[in-house]
Amino acid sequence: MSEKTRRAYGVDLEELARFAGDRGPTELRPADLRRFAAHLSESGMTKTSVARKLAAVRTFYRHLIEIGEVGGSPADLVASPKRDQYLPQVLKPAEIAAVLDGIPASTPLELRDRAMFELAYAAGLRAEEIVNLDVTDADPDAEQLRVLGKGSKTRVVPVGELAWRALARYLERGRPALRQEPEPALFVSKTGKRLSTSDVRRRLNGWVRRASVQGGVTPHTLRHSFATHLLEGGADLRAIQELLGHATISTTQTYTRVESGRLKKVYSLAHPRA
Repeated sequence: MSEKTRRAYGVDLEELARFAGDRGPTELRPADLRRFAAHLSESGMTKTSVARKLAAVRTFYRHLIEIGEVGGSPADLVASPKRDQYLPQVLKPAEIAAVLDGIPASTPLELRDRAMFELAYAAGLRAEEIVNLDVTDADPDAEQLRVLGKGSKTRVVPVGELAWRALARYLERGRPALRQEPEPALFVSKTGKRLSTSDVRRRLNGWVRRASVQGGVTPHTLRHSFATHLLEGGADLRAIQELLGHATISTTQTYTRVESGRLKKVYSLAHPRA
């Protein structure tokens, strides 16, 4: 698991420990874990968050079984709540163009931002994947990018011509002006350090406001838009799964609901007897 996931699971298990009080994990029964889930729901937690915490508990008990501390897992008899269904925010191609084309190419920071967000949309990258990129991960000859995704899983994805041009300009004129010490990171700050995910979100937010596009746009919005635009263009769902680095096809199927919602809206507006 990634360090981020391990930290989150640690927080979840601390919450279970507080709920259990003096009882240890071998003393908890399925009914206790159901009460724990109910307690989380009553505290205002979403179904998705409750389901994630129960997933952490199941992983914990699987570990206890592996090391011989318990013979079975009470968590296996506790069903997770059905997760809240949501449709991710997606920008229209024209809105994506307004944001990306609105980033000038004058200063080193502008060259960096243009390359960074062109690449994010072209390859459907998570914010963490953007900041983890090293210069050696880009292969302009093959027009592909090596991406370190969740759980330290690596995938290789193709990248379009516009993104490569922006990246070439940044590497030629932008990055040398920013880099002040040896740093393998592809995208660096004005002091030559690797960017953080909060830096990426902040910079994107500024360019979105400048383009007068609806608010609430994050790097994940670019990722959602990447997947949705591929689906609308006729891409196979399995191919989109591989490009996004999803472990299961069920995660990728979220985008079929986006497409279905769009078609229903078009139908209701266009059909005379809708």
